[in-house]
Amino acid sequence: MAGNWRHTTLGEFVSLQRGHDLTEIERKPGTIPVMGSAGQNGFHDIALAKGPGIVIGRSGASFGQVHYCPVNYWPHNTALYVTDFHGNDPKFAYYFLKSISFARYNSGSAQPSLNRNFIYPIEVNVPPLEEQHAIAHILGKLDDKIELNRRMSETLEAIARAIFKSWFVDFDPVRAKASGEPSETICHRLGLTPDLLALFPDRLVDSELGEIPEGWFVWAVRDVGNIVCGKTPPTKNPAYYGNDIPFITIPDMHGNVFATMTQRKLSHKGAVSQTKKTLPAGSICVSCIATPGLVVITTEDSQTNQQINSVVPEHLGETYYWFWTLRDLGDEIRAGGSGGSVLTNLSTGRFSEMRVLAATADLRCSYQELLAPLFEVILSNTNQTRTLASLRDTLLPKLLSGELRVPETVGWADEGSPTPASPQN
Repeated sequence: MAGNWRHTTLGEFVSLQRGHDLTEIERKPGTIPVMGSAGQNGFHDIALAKGPGIVIGRSGASFGQVHYCPVNYWPHNTALYVTDFHGNDPKFAYYFLKSISFARYNSGSAQPSLNRNFIYPIEVNVPPLEEQHAIAHILGKLDDKIELNRRMSETLEAIARAIFKSWFVDFDPVRAKASGEPSETICHRLGLTPDLLALFPDRLVDSELGEIPEGWFVWAVRDVGNIVCGKTPPTKNPAYYGNDIPFITIPDMHGNVFATMTQRKLSHKGAVSQTKKTLPAGSICVSCIATPGLVVITTEDSQTNQQINSVVPEHLGETYYWFWTLRDLGDEIRAGGSGGSVLTNLSTGRFSEMRVLAATADLRCSYQELLAPLFEVILSNTNQTRTLASLRDTLLPKLLSGELRVPETVGWADEGSPTPASPQN
């Protein structure tokens, strides 16, 4: 055991209690976070626990997940929550609990369930309070930067999406010109240059997609570029898998614009075994089976599994235009078009025939040029976040085991580190 660390049990480290029922009907508008097994799940007008606080998923798919709440909150009955930190640093306790694998303490049968009495006897080693503060400070700073990157990217993505919607979905410049609004006023209102405004027509015409700007086209997805349906190399041949070529699957796509990190990679041998499935950087991947409608952009040569159809645009300088177009098509895939049933198994043939709106090439390229700096920042943030998360995950077990020691004065005190929480009623 490291230095003067204390050997104790989890039940002596923190006290836990099952959360409280709160049905949708009982919820009232408010600003109090409701913390459940999967983290924050909406808001309420009453807090039953003081922040900072911690919840641990006690059942279902989020069994054993640990979440932190910096403010007063309502602990939901799908989770256990800490009622007493016994003088320990709450943020340190959060990281400490995250390091414990609760899966082996399942007290249920078919449905996973976490009982506090099953986990209280777990033996743990706990550092002195000053070292807890220092560890929490280091890991917290990494998480703060990750969250900052996430929020920045979310904002930039919303800006890029809003401009795309204004130009290519709502046709704001076209409608403004058609109404006779002066060009100077349109440019000022929509943030356009005169040269950019000149690229938009001044009338709408009928099409199979409804009214579209004159001179624009209705294409099939196959007209955008080459369609590639992914394929999984035989898993019985381990030589096909390694650390060379990203192998994109649906879990790698959730919540992402770029596919920068994959759970699996192929070896060069595996990629060469199906070389026609390789996608260059700037390709657009669309999930079409199981969880349809997810869309990401490749950043390097990659391959996908068979649940994903990808489009390699004929002109890679239009990738961002087609990204949003296919993202909107993803909404149609999920909704099943006018039929109302979700298309959970969309073949490559059906995907390639789906209809999309093609603005003129000049406008597609202009959107790419204008928005490229935003997408570059999103990509940079994504890569930095991956590095920070890897560093945090490497440091966490070393810091919490005492293998890596930190000075007791790392600057946490002058940055408002929370004082140990007192028991909650």
